[in-house]
Amino acid sequence: MSEGPLVIKIGGSTLGSTDSTFRDIAAMARNGEIPVVVHGGGAEASRWLDSMGIESRFERGLRVTDERVLPVVVAVFAGLVNKRIVTAINGAGGTAVGFCGADGRLLECRLADPALGFVGQPVAVHPRAINALRDSRIIPVIGPIGFVPGDPDQLVNVNADTVAGNIAASIGARRLVFLTDVEGVRDSSGAVIPSLTGPEVERLVADGTISGGMIPKVENCLHAARLGVAAQIIDGRREGALLSYDGSGTIITP
Repeated sequence: MSEGPLVIKIGGSTLGSTDSTFRDIAAMARNGEIPVVVHGGGAEASRWLDSMGIESRFERGLRVTDERVLPVVVAVFAGLVNKRIVTAINGAGGTAVGFCGADGRLLECRLADPALGFVGQPVAVHPRAINALRDSRIIPVIGPIGFVPGDPDQLVNVNADTVAGNIAASIGARRLVFLTDVEGVRDSSGAVIPSLTGPEVERLVADGTISGGMIPKVENCLHAARLGVAAQIIDGRREGALLSYDGSGTIITP
């Protein structure tokens, strides 16, 4: 397994008054582990869109992003949510810098589907900014906005889980940790399964053991695994979850 950095995908459902995510990240950095943080913020974007009278529409789990929606999601993902996370990590004793996939031309995309509007599908990751920050012992915090090359480049909304997988692969991450609101993948008896391979995941989905909201979680892990990165689902609501990530949750191996 690669000895590269840890990539942490933070989901909004895990962030609350009782979790220790930001303290854990700061503690990791103080101990010499400089992780890379990728975040979403879909619920926050929906709240802002609703307050502006703009409907949130989804196709295949992706937010339809038209000319009215794009400025709002850029402002929320690259601005508000990103800076909240940066401020929280810095306040916990870490040193973090936030940006998005358009900065430094980090996340190069193509348009995923005309029906989705300005939604990007990653085609290349250019991690120079990530590497420069980590070399300076600064935690990169990345929002899920990319660009489609052009004159000028076009900003696009990108699924945050996809962003995390592609970034993890590009920097040779040793593991991608998805902080979720579940303890891991459970078998038919309800016990958490510590480790799975891709074919095992597909079998459990086919026989109904993995169902409902767990399906997109394991699909995100499979995306990372297909890119060559082990991906782990852990319960981000548990205090100290990141500091003991090797022994909890479910890991899906390449």
